Amino acid sequence: MDGGPRVPEQRHSGSPAQPDGSAALRFGVLGPVRAWRGGQALATGSPQQRALLAALLLREGRTATAAELIDALWGEEPPSQALAAVRTYASRLRKVLDPGVLVSESGGYAVRGLADGALDLSAAQDLAAGAEKARGAGDFAGARDALRDALALWDGEVLAGVPGPYAEGQRVRLEEWRLQLTETCLELDLEQGGHAEAVSELTALTAAHPLRERLRELLMLALYRSGRQAEALAVYADTRRLLADELGVDPRAGLQELQQRILRADPALAEPSTPAAGTAAPPVRPAQLPATVPDFTGRAPFVRELSDVLAASGDGSGPGGRVMAVSALAGIGGVGKTTLAVHVAHRARAAFPDGQLYVDLQGAGARPAEPETVLGSFLRALGTADSAIPDSLEERAALYRSVLDGRRVLVLLDNARDAAQVRPLLPGTDGCAALVTARVRMVDLAGAHLVDLDVMSPEEALALFTRIVGEERVAAEREAALDVVGACGFLPLAIRIAASRLAARRTWTVSVLAAKLADERRRLDELQAGDLAVEATFELGYGQLEPAQARAFRLLGLADGPDISLAAAAAVLDLPARRTEDLLEALVDTSLLESAAPGRYRFHDLVRLYARACAERDEHPPAERGAALSRLLDFYLATAAGIYALERPGDRLVDHLEQTESEALRFTDGSAARDWLYTEGQSLLASVRQSVGTDRLRRAVDLLWAAKDLVESGANARQYEATADAVCEAARLAGDRRTEGRARTTLTNVLLVTGRIRRAEEEASLALECAAWAEDVAAGSWAANDRGLISLHQHRYADGKDFFDRAIRGFSEAGNRAGEATTSFNLSRAHLAMGNVGKAVEIARDGLALLATLGRTVRLANGHYALAMALTEAGRHTEALGQYNDALTVFVNHRQRLWEGTTHFRIAEAHLAARRPPQAAQHAEQALAVGCIGGDRMRGNVLTLLGRSLAALGQADRARACWREALNLYEETGAHEAAAVRALLASVDAA
Repeated sequence: MDGGPRVPEQRHSGSPAQPDGSAALRFGVLGPVRAWRGGQALATGSPQQRALLAALLLREGRTATAAELIDALWGEEPPSQALAAVRTYASRLRKVLDPGVLVSESGGYAVRGLADGALDLSAAQDLAAGAEKARGAGDFAGARDALRDALALWDGEVLAGVPGPYAEGQRVRLEEWRLQLTETCLELDLEQGGHAEAVSELTALTAAHPLRERLRELLMLALYRSGRQAEALAVYADTRRLLADELGVDPRAGLQELQQRILRADPALAEPSTPAAGTAAPPVRPAQLPATVPDFTGRAPFVRELSDVLAASGDGSGPGGRVMAVSALAGIGGVGKTTLAVHVAHRARAAFPDGQLYVDLQGAGARPAEPETVLGSFLRALGTADSAIPDSLEERAALYRSVLDGRRVLVLLDNARDAAQVRPLLPGTDGCAALVTARVRMVDLAGAHLVDLDVMSPEEALALFTRIVGEERVAAEREAALDVVGACGFLPLAIRIAASRLAARRTWTVSVLAAKLADERRRLDELQAGDLAVEATFELGYGQLEPAQARAFRLLGLADGPDISLAAAAAVLDLPARRTEDLLEALVDTSLLESAAPGRYRFHDLVRLYARACAERDEHPPAERGAALSRLLDFYLATAAGIYALERPGDRLVDHLEQTESEALRFTDGSAARDWLYTEGQSLLASVRQSVGTDRLRRAVDLLWAAKDLVESGANARQYEATADAVCEAARLAGDRRTEGRARTTLTNVLLVTGRIRRAEEEASLALECAAWAEDVAAGSWAANDRGLISLHQHRYADGKDFFDRAIRGFSEAGNRAGEATTSFNLSRAHLAMGNVGKAVEIARDGLALLATLGRTVRLANGHYALAMALTEAGRHTEALGQYNDALTVFVNHRQRLWEGTTHFRIAEAHLAARRPPQAAQHAEQALAVGCIGGDRMRGNVLTLLGRSLAALGQADRARACWREALNLYEETGAHEAAAVRALLASVDAA
């Protein structure tokens, strides 16, 4: 951001109080020259009067002489009465502005006394300076946000409509600065991985500023990082040809170097950064630390964090000099708390020359160590005679602190039960430090630096496994090794046990061990070696739970899914939310459960297996296990059905779903409801999968149906499809035609979204048959609608119309007005395809009117979309774009990402039809970045359109790259559009 304009910066001298209490003045120059008092716009007069105001505002509060102002307004040919005109303009402005703002001084004028941020340009400069500072500190996200805020202050052309040479010069300079800020902002986007989203903006900017090489360079990089290498190279070819034709020069060195790096696929392009000497040792210097493990691996951030805390205590670098530091490490059993603490303590020994004390407090066992016993051993280790050690805990603690006074000793308190056990064992003097490990978080240990130790990263886990097993064996079976550490849940103890077993068995391969650990039912049994066992470690924590906590631990472990919300957990336990939260937080404190986010909880994979083993062993009666999962499914179904009804007023689908008993969450706000659905998506689908093969199957398929927005948003399409497949097969095997029909209807929806038309036709046909056999009107109507959509894809438009008519009759008989309206939009598309443009417009308008009577609904967007398609075909492009924008707003608000992308594609079509290729290219790029309904075939359509837009902009090489990629997609999917793309390629090659 160097080189930004500093001349226009507004000097701030505070905002004087208004005598009448009115609001302070604000001014704008990054667009038309305007003034406001609070929210009220002020009259700034004629163009010359606005030119005078602009010249004064851009002077930073400095005085402009009359001659300077005349030159600014008229240049070298001022009118004969120029001075009088300037005085008149100033007088008129003074009447509009607050007293004391426009002042006369030394024959000239100045604007003074503006509040901070009163001028939009000054606010933009402050934001740009803040962005530069944030970027220098490594805060790229903060820098980008500040730049976006700065750029948002522009409101069209700078000093729009203001005459005079001074305004023209400022206009050019500030536009250049805006482009510099935009380039920097886009560069920050790329540094943070936002390359796909940046492509559309860069495409539009390069079309508007074709000779700006920095924009071309950023576009090449964004395309390359989006996996579009051919297009990136095509941008370079276009740039080189354009520069040669327009200026007779070659691209600058940086652009040429980027092209070469792209050609050789440079890996770097793919990425978006001794203690003080101790005092003399006392006569007795304890050194009780256990030996550190020779194969200690990873944990670098924790090592640095803890080492820094200890260093601040030992060398006096903390606030106010040396302090008594306490660090408390908490985590699940087997996560490596002791190993890490011992390793850090050994690294810090030089900072504590008077010794290191260590004790295992046995906090996870049945008989934790008594503090007075520990104090006795510590005092002896520090040279205190047995006869001088008092009896009571209080006296021993006081003597302990006295003995440590003036010394620099590190105390490692391992495996603590709670803060009460630890407090008497803490040193009381500066220069000493304590490291505490425990399964519970020591939130009540005053002044402690709390560290929550999680499992290893996959890289750290593989490195530990390799150090124990050996590089040669792991390198030969790297994928199997990754499977092993994954099965161990990246838990250090489990990895060490598994690796030790493999190291001791030279005849085993890594694959043999991976196969043994793949069976979840046997996994905990496999993870034991000698006196080490993962299950035994968990058993210690489980044995300390109160009965209600133990029940919660067992039952919550039964639920699949990555995590569970508080409300869902309350349903599992059949308890009020507050009581449930108390139990869950107690489990978090014991490290048997993790708090994934406020109100959300999760198990470590191995702990979940252990919890399920406990449920099978300890839960009585056994039927309670199934009842808990049934309550969870009921909760999800009831809540999802309520959200479906909220999002689709008038849709009667919810009347045809299975009845539930669990209490649902109720939403009145659509945004909050959608938040819940997308947050719970994976857990909800996991509950459906867990119901396969049980008596819960009918409720499971209805939950799948009620949560269909998970597919159309693109958020969980793959998991949704796998779940629907599993439910289909289970229903078929059970002979439940009703459930099978509904499952195949949900599966058809996924296949249509992903563009697999042939299989979608198979599933929809079977769904229709099942629905007819089971007399399931709801499923039959939606299946007929799907058959109609499939017919449209297959260009069988008359068949499509017949299916849509059939669906509308079914919805009408069921009183489902929303279903009628939704299908009518598809019927409109069928008429459009058959050339009945007027009829298509009429049907789409009627459907929109019907939906409007039912209330705001996400399906309004489909109506706007269908109407816009018909209007586009009718040549009414302005009206069509208005309808598309209405649809886009609804899709964005409802987070229907794939429909959002599809709408961008249609908007691009409309712009291109109206001969606006820059806008068409920009929206096509956005469609590619977001994704579309229809899978690879639709992506081919978008690329074809983008290529046509780029060709219209003269970017033939990029157009060719788009068409080649589109042709590959069409050939892979067997789409008939391939022939048209071959013709486009032939035409551009011939040119």
